[in-house]
Amino acid sequence: MTSKALIPFLVGMMLLTGVCNTLLTKYQDNQCVRNCDDPDPAKWKHFDQPVLQTAQMFVGEVGCWLVVAMMAVYQRFVARKSPKSNGYQAVANNDGDANDDAASINSEHPLIEAPVKRKGPDGLLRGFGIMLLALPAICDILGTTLVNAGLVMVAASIYQMTRGALVLFVGLFSVVFLHRKLHLFQWTSLVGVVVGVGLVGLAGIIWPDAKAEATGALRQAAEEAASTDALRAAVGVILIAGAQIFTATQFVLEEFLLERSSIDPLEVVGWEGLFGLAVTLIGMLVLHLAVGRTDAGRYGMFDMVEGFRQMTEDRVVWSTSLLIMVSIGGFNFFGLSVTRSVSATARSTIDSCRTLFIWVVSLGLGWETFKWLQVVGFALLVYFTFLFNGVVQPPMKFLRPREEVEELLPEEPIEHN
Repeated sequence: MTSKALIPFLVGMMLLTGVCNTLLTKYQDNQCVRNCDDPDPAKWKHFDQPVLQTAQMFVGEVGCWLVVAMMAVYQRFVARKSPKSNGYQAVANNDGDANDDAASINSEHPLIEAPVKRKGPDGLLRGFGIMLLALPAICDILGTTLVNAGLVMVAASIYQMTRGALVLFVGLFSVVFLHRKLHLFQWTSLVGVVVGVGLVGLAGIIWPDAKAEATGALRQAAEEAASTDALRAAVGVILIAGAQIFTATQFVLEEFLLERSSIDPLEVVGWEGLFGLAVTLIGMLVLHLAVGRTDAGRYGMFDMVEGFRQMTEDRVVWSTSLLIMVSIGGFNFFGLSVTRSVSATARSTIDSCRTLFIWVVSLGLGWETFKWLQVVGFALLVYFTFLFNGVVQPPMKFLRPREEVEELLPEEPIEHN
């Protein structure tokens, strides 16, 4: 169990790495990688590689194996030196009565349990069953690629707020596939979340930020319409909101597998990173051969050679890639540590603070402008997310449940970005 003194540090680091993850990705999107010397800014080509950004996310997740290895080394060479690890426990000083002595003599259970050694995952994930983790990894590929493409088109705060639609799909999928029960106040919360996300998206469409514009192939497709800025923002919001379907599917699959197996969540992240990286690299190769090599696809998001050239030759791009990998690995580690130490409801509060910090920093950097409609949407999103997770009580008596509320995902979902 994590020491209570460490919990504020873990929460702070989870917030820091989570905020850095989004801001660094947006900063990377804003980098000019082609025709940068042209006096006409409209001809500049920015880093528009959402598939490559998905691959770098999985590299960060694979890095979780380093933490697993260090923990194994610690358990083997450091923790085993303590008497407690060998089964010794301090004997209480207080004197028990005769009944206690009789109970200890007649007991069929040992006073000190032998330490249990984990031999690896069991249940569904035993042996080649570990390959089942490729299913949530594929969902992660689709979801992450879509949100990275959407982030190119919208401001960082609108991106983060639109991801709040996740609670809607998690709630619906939990009812349909995991047979959880939703109370009236939770259904009301889901409707409120939809309204909040809708207002945030509407704010981005009505007042699109000039700096949050699409690039590359995405820009070329959008420029054929009359209102290019509004269209880009609308497409970006739809991509990000639609991506939450795949993320919710990933959460439900992880919950289904974790309920039927014994495995460390950090190892789950590592396995999904391996499977996800392998599938992403294969997909990148296929897309490059089918689209990237053609005249229409050259220099686009599916041109793998151009994407690696942009990443390796531009110092800012490759340095931010390294920082993003570290921040993703750190976010997974600190997030899982917090999950084990605090309640699921606290996680929703922390994630809302993460969104707020991203918004404040984006405003400070001049990446976006202040929009009152976005404030209203964010307030609704936070309130109904808190209501859904039980952080606040329903305002009206008829919405309050008469029985204990069951957690939708008792095995707290593993967040990757």
